[in-house]
Amino acid sequence: MLGSKPVDTPMDPNVKLTVEDGEPLNDPKKYRRLVGKLNYLTVTQPDIAFSVSVVSQFLASPKITHWNAVIRILRYLKGNPGRGLVYRDYGHRRVEGFSDADWAGSPVDRRSTTGYCVFVGGNLVSWKSKKQSVVARSSAESEYRAMAHTTCELMWVRQLLTEIGFTEASPMQLWCDNQAAIHISSNPVFHERTKHIEVDSHFVKEKIQQGLISTCHVKTGEQLADIFTKSLGNVRV
Repeated sequence: MLGSKPVDTPMDPNVKLTVEDGEPLNDPKKYRRLVGKLNYLTVTQPDIAFSVSVVSQFLASPKITHWNAVIRILRYLKGNPGRGLVYRDYGHRRVEGFSDADWAGSPVDRRSTTGYCVFVGGNLVSWKSKKQSVVARSSAESEYRAMAHTTCELMWVRQLLTEIGFTEASPMQLWCDNQAAIHISSNPVFHERTKHIEVDSHFVKEKIQQGLISTCHVKTGEQLADIFTKSLGNVRV
């Protein structure tokens, strides 16, 4: 890697990796070890969370193209040695989460990817990029499943803050860029389009009715969780 050329993004937005993509890798264990180390690095590097999540899907039978994708992540890290988390005092303890999801983004099984990030006092404390466990039949469904996961994380953060003596009376803001998903969460009527996501639907609505969560719309261009659902260009990263 000493002579490798740095890149601006951890993953090429034009590349879609598949299970049968290219020739098998001679040493799969080397691939798994390196991906494991990158997974550990995502604890402090949220900007590589999505790309590491993608390459982690090919641990069973990695191909040369998958290995090249991993090497690109290393080249990105080499070109951005000073990028990391910085915590500041912004004068408040507000808890808010940004929830996002793509729709049928995986070329392998057409499952969507959930992405979220949680801020406390304006500082990033939690994030995740993970493929959803089932196929979503609409973008609203994939976004709503992401909202449910983000709500779970917000409730955990709230409980943690309470245990260490920090209480916040105001509802936690949940930002989403999908109007249909926000409408489902605020509509008390249970209808046909939410039947197959019944548990998620009731869970989010319950937290809203309890005054713990408040849903808000954010423009797609200002959606901070977008980086956890797809590979972005260097301007967005």
